[in-house]
Amino acid sequence: MSFDLVVIGTGPGGYVAAIRAAQLGMNVAVVEKRASHGGTCLNVGCIPSKALLHASEMFHEAGHVFAKLGVKVGAPELDLPAMMAHKDTTIRGNVQGIDFLFKKNKITVHRGTGRILAAGKVEVTAESGDKTVVEARNILIATGSDVAGLPGIVIDEKSVVSSTGALSLEKVPEHLVVIGAGVIGLELGSVWQRLGARVTVIEYLDRILPGLDGEVAKAFQKLLERQGFTFKLGRKVTGVEAGTVSFEPAAGGEAETLAADVVLVAVGRKPYTQGLGLAEVGVKLDGKGRVEIDDHYATSVPGIYAIGDVVAGPMLAHKAEDEGIAVAELLAGKAGHVNYDVIPAVVYTSPEVAAVGRTEEDLKAAGIPYKVGKFSFIANGRAKSILKTDGFVKVLAHADTDRVLGVHILGPGAGEAIAEAAVLMEFSGSAEDLARTCHAHPTLSEALKEAALAVDKRAIHA
Repeated sequence: MSFDLVVIGTGPGGYVAAIRAAQLGMNVAVVEKRASHGGTCLNVGCIPSKALLHASEMFHEAGHVFAKLGVKVGAPELDLPAMMAHKDTTIRGNVQGIDFLFKKNKITVHRGTGRILAAGKVEVTAESGDKTVVEARNILIATGSDVAGLPGIVIDEKSVVSSTGALSLEKVPEHLVVIGAGVIGLELGSVWQRLGARVTVIEYLDRILPGLDGEVAKAFQKLLERQGFTFKLGRKVTGVEAGTVSFEPAAGGEAETLAADVVLVAVGRKPYTQGLGLAEVGVKLDGKGRVEIDDHYATSVPGIYAIGDVVAGPMLAHKAEDEGIAVAELLAGKAGHVNYDVIPAVVYTSPEVAAVGRTEEDLKAAGIPYKVGKFSFIANGRAKSILKTDGFVKVLAHADTDRVLGVHILGPGAGEAIAEAAVLMEFSGSAEDLARTCHAHPTLSEALKEAALAVDKRAIHA
């Protein structure tokens, strides 16, 4: 059977592309090597980590916040197996939802590992070893990314774990050492710190969360340190052996060691392109192992496209989803498009961190004149009422046009609030537009309005 489109990989980018293509009248097939759809995100990434982040935050609040609100429950007792069962139930519900959507949209599912034989032909090798060739007018590579390791460090998913293993530990480690101060390391470090682990983060750079606005990153680091995190920045890990982590200053100097029950290697992810037969069919990769594409997501081979973590850009599920929709619409003759200047990013710790658009560092480097408006949650009535006053909102607007160029939020509900900023920026809104938009009172979102007012030095509650 020949299809209009075959999608290799059913993570957020792949399954969304398949559904949108089917909505547009295409005959669609997908190829998935896992037993369940959803890719890393739904199975061992975004979704399970958020389940544990929420559960661990509730555990922490029961032990440290409830009493301040007049709720007496005694010391909470951790039932880790039940918490993990909640995580697994969450995963199962989401992946079953994709099964339903595929059936609803009449998408053909092929289970197995995909390999491109030529333009228009994908070989699928099932777990049994049986091979099937799927033919299609167009092929979409949406295979996502895999854990990046460190030379000489063996990840056994027991004492030395990746993000996958860190989501399934059988007990709370006494001391968790996290290698890498990026989003994954800080989120999973937060889970286990709240549940009782001592957490030390070792980072090669001299700051946490590279790419985040510098002022926000510094403030966030102080909050995490207050929660109990220890940071060793500007350090290079040289080895992990027998429960001992060896490291030294990145610029050179005396070596140090740390004993750890569990070591989490969270140094990033790498595009998953191996075994796809890309070199054999002529699909070009860039210097970082990513698939090269043009403005329409087309690779160097006609009829083969790529999206998500295997191409350039932030490795974010929602970026992959939007690219998947864009490809489907372009194949249908429509104007598929992704605005890469307005892709929000969120760190789901407590408090959350969220950002969209440019940082101050970006603007300075580009020589763009800008104004800054900031507003602290400590002056927000709703934040006070729920005892979540850490953090602030920061709005960056063009000094001449007042167009909002970036919004950065450190505080409660940041991941939800950033959507308002993204909508504003998608329509080229100004700080004045945001400042004059009526916000319900009392809400956390008022802090965003106040920060916009502060751009023009007229915040009311500061």
